Amino acid sequence: MYLNRVKFYITIILILLMNYCFAQKEQNKLIEFAGIVVTADSLKPIPFVHIYIEETKMGTISNINGLFSIVGEKGQTIVFSFVGYKPVYYKIPDTLEHTFYNLIQPMITDTIYLDKTVIYPWPSRDKFKEAFINTVPPDDDLERARKNLALMEWKDKELNYVARDGQSSYNQMIRQMTYQNYSAGQLVKPNNLLNPFAWAEFIKAWQEGQFKRNPSKENENKQYYYNEPLH
Repeated sequence: MYLNRVKFYITIILILLMNYCFAQKEQNKLIEFAGIVVTADSLKPIPFVHIYIEETKMGTISNINGLFSIVGEKGQTIVFSFVGYKPVYYKIPDTLEHTFYNLIQPMITDTIYLDKTVIYPWPSRDKFKEAFINTVPPDDDLERARKNLALMEWKDKELNYVARDGQSSYNQMIRQMTYQNYSAGQLVKPNNLLNPFAWAEFIKAWQEGQFKRNPSKENENKQYYYNEPLH
């Protein structure tokens, strides 16, 4: 009699353990969710949304079309996170019976207000004053033209400079040879016909009247010859 009672209790305990294990297995059954993440206002797909299980920190991201697939257990929370949108938390219900469900998850845009940021190129007002005082204003077009003309005039004077001693004569000869060799072998040698500075000097000389004839000077240069009378 005692032995039968022990067997009865053991059988009851085994049945309870089996039910508990079966219930745990049903509770820990994995459920797959596949769907799409869209905007709440226009229902456009949102790509590259971070989707993960809050308890395990494991998850995935949606593709370029907003599609995703994730696996979780009953009672766990699925988090949808993306920059510019409010995060969404979806808790898997305990009443689900199937292992696969489709999910369309909308997300609401989130407006983020940033504090005002002012960027200064100088660390302090004193540095700004020092940089402002020492700033050299850039040359305008007229000043750059004057510098270019001065450089051309200096080169022209150096090229046509008449040497006075042996060293100066040698340097002038080397410069002339260098100028000649620079255009050696070219079909068209450089000349002042296409030189805008030479044309500017020509027009300036023409406006000043340097090409006009001076009768007084012509008369001074004339030489008159008189024949002696015959006797």
